[in-house]
Amino acid sequence: MRSIDVPLQPAATVMLIRDGAAGVEVFMLRRTLSASFAGGQYVFPGGKVDGEDHAAELEPVCDGLDDASASERLGLEHGGLAWLVAAVRECFEEAGVLLARSSVASEAVRFGIDLDSEEMAEARERVHSGEQSLADLCARHDLRLMVDRVGLTSHWITPVGERRRFDTRFLVAVAPAGQEPLHDGGETIESLWVEPAAALARAAAGELQMFPPTVANLRWLRGFDTAEEAVASALRSPRPHPILPRVRVDQSGRVVGVALPTDDDYEQVPLPEFVTGGR
Repeated sequence: MRSIDVPLQPAATVMLIRDGAAGVEVFMLRRTLSASFAGGQYVFPGGKVDGEDHAAELEPVCDGLDDASASERLGLEHGGLAWLVAAVRECFEEAGVLLARSSVASEAVRFGIDLDSEEMAEARERVHSGEQSLADLCARHDLRLMVDRVGLTSHWITPVGERRRFDTRFLVAVAPAGQEPLHDGGETIESLWVEPAAALARAAAGELQMFPPTVANLRWLRGFDTAEEAVASALRSPRPHPILPRVRVDQSGRVVGVALPTDDDYEQVPLPEFVTGGR
């Protein structure tokens, strides 16, 4: 297959953040070592935008945005709301965090108070398996998805030459105070709250494996003193330009690194004509 013909899959990933004792903290997950993509990597909750995320019945339960306004925010002709819905769904599936409120409340639901914790744990599994849709969950508990409080931080496209390519929007949201994130024990095997600077230091030391987009978003987050400040900045900032890294290969064709648009030699790094490897 020609490298340029590998289809781009839409994806959304979310930095869940909170105010810690020493500043902003972000929730990170470690993907299982056996994963076909990004095995062992430390990531934020996220995944592909799927057909259910485009369901028409979801638009009425999305706070403050319809598809037109969400698409404008994300730089899409249409379908933008599905990316934000996917972000909410992936947070619930991968981290057990539901970015939603009751229709009669202004703040996010609290597990164990507003909603039964065990019932939500079961709903998490059902949504993940496809047995229950997010729309059904909202209808059952009269919920509104808080998509208007999810900010866009960056837009990354997987390099040409990879066998799997994603068109990913990186987002940020304040983690609900009444919910405690936790990895699922399947696709993700570890989780932690960590200050961005500490995560970057551990990545540099080889303790945490991360892809360049994860590192870049941690660097962005490092510049804020509070979680609300970070989200507010993302909500009001101009739409970010897409970032398309290029893979660096040696003479044998083995991938040895990634070139970013900010690198001096970026334009000189050739695009591979055919897919010969990839992760």
